[in-house]
Amino acid sequence: MQFRTLPPFGSDQRAVSEVVRGIMDGKTNNTGRLTLATGNAVTTTLYDERIGYDSLILFVPVSNAAEADSAPYGAFQDSTDQTAANTTTAYAITYNTTDYSNGIYISNSSRLNVRDYGIYNIQFSIQFKNDTNDGQDVDIWFRKNGTNIDNSNSKFFLPARKSTGDPSHLIAAMNFFIEMNGGDYAEIMWRPTDTGVSVEQYPTDTSPDRPATPSAIVTVSYVAPAATTNLYVSSQQQGQATVSHWANNTADKTYGYIIVG
Repeated sequence: MQFRTLPPFGSDQRAVSEVVRGIMDGKTNNTGRLTLATGNAVTTTLYDERIGYDSLILFVPVSNAAEADSAPYGAFQDSTDQTAANTTTAYAITYNTTDYSNGIYISNSSRLNVRDYGIYNIQFSIQFKNDTNDGQDVDIWFRKNGTNIDNSNSKFFLPARKSTGDPSHLIAAMNFFIEMNGGDYAEIMWRPTDTGVSVEQYPTDTSPDRPATPSAIVTVSYVAPAATTNLYVSSQQQGQATVSHWANNTADKTYGYIIVG
């Protein structure tokens, strides 16, 4: 939509007043909409005769598809017991339930896959049980694409069981930032000092009513304020601009824009 403008050499007082009033009400002619190219495209060309070599172009999501891409996130949990067959093997924490998934998804039961590049905050809560008569340690660390991440290990201590049939319990929880490209995956690995240590789930209970205890919970969130962080003008000239963005295969990913200058 184009709002009323003035001729190059001005106009009468009433016309000037109406245009100025429109500007004060936000009715300017420097806005538009851009729908991103698909087919795994990483750039989209924006054609607009108002664009100059020094123009600033600001974007904001205006469709559901664009808004959904603004903040990737995922939340997953597991409702099974997980055990270690020996103390010399690294085991991956697995998940069998997806609570929320937007641009982050599970594969191979343990892999936290991301669709787009970015730095991601991975947070976990793991319910451990120690059924031995001695205190035990558990190492927990991160892998990316099957390779251990340097300096990512944490060591947790579980007290000895309280008595036969009455194990000790510990929630291991922490978070870690990982930089990943689109298609990369992360895993949470663990190793106990005794096979009597396990990752344990517990069913619902009563007196009072209590919800089930998942054996593992993990959440993954994208460390950035908005999708516009990953939508930017990489080059421009008179009348057009190249907009770079995440690889896109989603239809109707539309952004409103404002041209300044």
